Amino acid sequence: MFKAVLIEKDEQGYRAGVAELPEARLPEGNVTVDVEYSTLNYKDGLAITGKGPIVRSFPLVPGIDFAGLVSSSSDPTFSPGDRVVLNGWGVGEQHWGGLAQRASVKADWLIKLPASMPSRRAMIIGTAGYTAMLSVIALEKFGIRPGTGDVLVTGAGGGVGSIAIMLLHKLGFRVVASTGRPEEAVYLKSLGASEIVDRSTLSQAGKPLQKERWIAAIDSIGSHTLANVCAGIRADGAVVACGMAQGLDFPASVTPFILRGVALLGINSVTRPRAERIEAWDRLASLLTEADLEKTAVEIGLGEVVAAAERLMNGQVRGRIVVNVNK
Repeated sequence: MFKAVLIEKDEQGYRAGVAELPEARLPEGNVTVDVEYSTLNYKDGLAITGKGPIVRSFPLVPGIDFAGLVSSSSDPTFSPGDRVVLNGWGVGEQHWGGLAQRASVKADWLIKLPASMPSRRAMIIGTAGYTAMLSVIALEKFGIRPGTGDVLVTGAGGGVGSIAIMLLHKLGFRVVASTGRPEEAVYLKSLGASEIVDRSTLSQAGKPLQKERWIAAIDSIGSHTLANVCAGIRADGAVVACGMAQGLDFPASVTPFILRGVALLGINSVTRPRAERIEAWDRLASLLTEADLEKTAVEIGLGEVVAAAERLMNGQVRGRIVVNVNK
């Protein structure tokens, strides 16, 4: 038997809660993992609260990422005792996920954690931090370098934003953080932000071409925010789009892309090739210390997940929620 957050939908309605399940209910997979830690991401919040069409089949265990120890494997890539991490691949959406004490998945979805990275630290980073790292790598590959201008991070108080600020600061960039919670200014500056801008200046409809303010940006918000960010990027700069908290729409014009040569780089963190995932996690292990990450983290147990998901969807969560599934 193992404990898990279980989402069900039937004639009694949509509901989520902690259940004790027999191992026989685990979905098919060639690697079984004793999960040590998972996290609560925006997608998980949508799934648990039912506020977004994330769950594709019922019942389902949510949790788009996890870290833990392999308990059994029929794939030669992994052996019992290997410490592994999973991000994406439809886990927590179509396939039972990580908000559980046990998971059964395909070997292709897993990578071994860097030797210096314990499971808890990996899940403070989680899919949010992994996405932030992919975003930074995308800017680097485009040619954005420290000293060429400010880099804007929207949704700065969230999981992606918090870790993106830390990564950019560590790499020598001057970071501007956008947030709708001015009381978080001290926290954001402690992560490495040099300047704070009010989210409201970006979240409404704006001009298609605006004052050149940043050489690059990492945006996890979408909609009008993404449009305004693109309109304020300097010539030959770049914007990474990696989230859609404000909406799926993109009410922009082609003006910044044609008149300034701005690039819009999309991040698909769900199905990255193994080599890219390993690169991202190796970079995360080398750049972020335990002390860096602890200031962003709050730890909860499985029994607290449903309530925390409501707070997350109400914009009442700072940084990262790491879930100790055995707590």
